[in-house]
Amino acid sequence: MKIIGLPDVHGDINKINRLKDNISEADLVILAGDITNFGRRPEMQEMIDLVSGFNKTCISVPGNCDYQETEEVMNETGTNLNGKNRVIENITFVGLGASLPTPFKGTPFEVPEEYFQEKLNTAIDGLNDQSPMVLISHQPPHNTTADALPNGMHVGSTTIRQFIESYQPLVCFTGHIHEGQGIDSIGKTKIINPGPVFNGNYAYAEISHQVDLLEVRPIPPG
Repeated sequence: MKIIGLPDVHGDINKINRLKDNISEADLVILAGDITNFGRRPEMQEMIDLVSGFNKTCISVPGNCDYQETEEVMNETGTNLNGKNRVIENITFVGLGASLPTPFKGTPFEVPEEYFQEKLNTAIDGLNDQSPMVLISHQPPHNTTADALPNGMHVGSTTIRQFIESYQPLVCFTGHIHEGQGIDSIGKTKIINPGPVFNGNYAYAEISHQVDLLEVRPIPPG
């Protein structure tokens, strides 16, 4: 399965249009939060319609810069994976949106650690343990390159890290921390934060029963 991960688009339509060929050729496209830039329903609808126009197999989770009402659009379009799971080509995808409280105080979708625990519990209820898993989480796990600030502080979620340590998904596609670009590991799980799409990067993976390829790739020039 060829997967494109798009965190932190922040409503950048130009970058998505520049990726249209790559998106069209993928088996799955992941919108990993902050799809809009403080957008409401119309902005979320526009972004999902744009991506789905290039590839119908699209799943999404909201980020802290997406108002909570935008989940209604994600539900209506059948893309929302926040607190849910979906099996695609024998791989189970588990989704988690929102972020922990930020220094900016009051972005639209900030939550405590307990929210992550509740959503993850719901998402994995009744799962087949034999199926490979992929985690999509806007908030990165604690203490990896994906959650590191320039001053070296790690601001990721301990709940998400504990989930990864327990369930060992093949990959965690994440974002949120714009400076946390890179690929890291927690046990057997690969963690990828390509940095924000609006800065010109995306995540690319080829997955079967294992991770065959995982890269941070540049968006083609316009």
